[in-house]
Parts: sequence; structure tokens; C-alpha cells
Amino acid sequence: MIHYQLRCEQAHEFDGWYRDSDAFGKLSAAGMVECPVCGSDKVSRALMAPAIAKARPARTEEPVAAQPQPLPQQQAAAGPIPAQMVALLQKMRAEVEKNCDYVGPGFAEEARRMHKGETEFRGIYGEASDTDAEELREEGIDIARLPWVPRADG
Repeated sequence: MIHYQLRCEQAHEFDGWYRDSDAFGKLSAAGMVECPVCGSDKVSRALMAPAIAKARPARTEEPVAAQPQPLPQQQAAAGPIPAQMVALLQKMRAEVEKNCDYVGPGFAEEARRMHKGETEFRGIYGEASDTDAEELREEGIDIARLPWVPRADG
């Protein structure tokens, strides 16, 4: 894998990981590399500081076997969401908002009414608790949960 610092035509900088430099070139030429801030597909590699390995200090003593450490109960998230994933989630959000009706905290009840045929079947989105989501699944109602990132336009 190779890491590139990228910049769009509007001077927004972000990073991306690619299999190799050819993969970045092909994706970029096909317009598939987009700025997560403005959505521009006019993206190029920005200048990056080279990664230089530090010299290891000379060993002065014999190695000692490491004591096993207990594993933590929970692992924290591995850091911020990569820029390309944020851009994809922003596009998904825009499509959901454009094509579905917002029903707010009444999502579970509206989904049930549609499932029972009491109201017109259509795409909806809103809020549901973990319990509500599980109950809907148990009732055979297909739902999906999406990470709701800030809109691309602000």
C-alpha cells in the first residue's frame, strides 16, 4: 500500500491509500478520486515529506524476553475516518435525503405501518433506538443503519 497526500483544484488537501502508484493513476484518470470537501475529481498528488527511517541505537545489553501483557477489553477506533470514506458517506447521505422522506423519531412506527400496508410504501429515514431496530428486524422489516456524517456542503 502507498499513502499519498492529495490536493484538489480548490486547494483542499486530504490523504488516500492505494495499492500502488499505478492504481492511483488509473483511478484518478477515470475520475474516481474525489475531494471529500467539494467533490471535485480534479485531484493531484501534493508534495509530501519523505518518510526516513530513524537509525536504531546500538545494543548495549542482551535482549530480555517480554512479559505478556493482558489484552484490553475493548479496542478504540483506529483513528479518523479516511477522507475517501467520508466522501462516500456524504454521497450516500445526499442520495437518501434526495430520494426518501424524513420521518424523524417516528421511524419505527412508520416502517411498521408501511409493512402492514396501512400507508404507502416509500423510502424513509429517521431515528430509531437499538431496541426499535432489533424489533423491526425480528418482525421481518428490512432496515439499514448508516453512519450520518456532516453534509458535503457544510
